[in-house]
Amino acid sequence: MKNLIDIKDLTVEEIDELIETAKDIIANREKYSEKCKGKILATLFFEPSTRTRLSFESAMLSLGGQTLGFSESSSSSTAKGESVSDTIRTVSLYSDIIAMRHPKEGAPVVGSASSEVPVINAGDRRTQSSNTNINRPTYN
Repeated sequence: MKNLIDIKDLTVEEIDELIETAKDIIANREKYSEKCKGKILATLFFEPSTRTRLSFESAMLSLGGQTLGFSESSSSSTAKGESVSDTIRTVSLYSDIIAMRHPKEGAPVVGSASSEVPVINAGDRRTQSSNTNINRPTYN
């Protein structure tokens, strides 16, 4: 099991391998259409995020897997006072991998320590602040 909390945790070779795999998936969609059959991705988004959450969910569905989760903290037990660690520990029993977005820096690291499955940091205060200069289109 390996978590993906920070891109800096990966070696250059691992990043190159991920890029090559992504290129192969794009070029050979059918080859990967059932790669995650029987697998479940949990999307735990403790703050709003349409593009990131849907990107993870779409990718999992395209690979033949399933998704479960929530898109805001008010719809999770953390709204009743449950800790993020307890939420992650419980959800990891229902899933094969977790994508987590949280407004507090370091929350994915804390969550991954309680998880039985790999955790992907889909954004925390540190990773979000480094992306603030990206030019994104605005829609009315």
